[in-house]
Amino acid sequence: MALLLHIDSSPRTASVSNKLATAFVEQWRRKHPEGSVRHHNTTLERIPYLDEVAVEAFFTPAAARSAAQKLAVAYSDRLVDELLGADVVVLGVPMWNLSIPASLKAWIDMIVREGRTFAFTEDGVAGLVPPGKRVYVFSARGGSYAPGSPLAALDHLEPYLRAILGCIGVTEIEFIYADNQSEGPEASAGGVARAEAELMRLAP
Repeated sequence: MALLLHIDSSPRTASVSNKLATAFVEQWRRKHPEGSVRHHNTTLERIPYLDEVAVEAFFTPAAARSAAQKLAVAYSDRLVDELLGADVVVLGVPMWNLSIPASLKAWIDMIVREGRTFAFTEDGVAGLVPPGKRVYVFSARGGSYAPGSPLAALDHLEPYLRAILGCIGVTEIEFIYADNQSEGPEASAGGVARAEAELMRLAP
């Protein structure tokens, strides 16, 4: 049975990125009626940031972990298992201050784990996530950061997500942007319309 993992990261009810991601998920459900969806909103669920207990737990043998460390590892393991089990991953990611929301970074810190999703080798970092997993990123941005635009160099969202997901072996990533959300009603609506048209052309 096909499984889709849907991760939103904006707390806003009117979030454009969340709405686009949800529209894609609904499109996927129609094409995969037998499939299932697992959904998180990293901000609303308050995904915990890494703390000393969690960091030490990841590098402590299972038999030697304290009760608190076992809880921290169990939480991370659950998120990792969801990622590994998913055929498709959908991320709703607004651009905040040129990058991703802190709560999404918290989720990433929980699923990028040495020995579970990546390993250090003589040749560098090797991803442990099986190949073929597709990721779709839906992102609303205040302006336009398209290649060649004046703001292109300030985009730290796509380069970071490509790099960190690449470290765990996920390279099939599609970015869909609703640009110009801070440029007035007409420009904002145009950005959403272009993103919706691109969404409809996707083949999940």
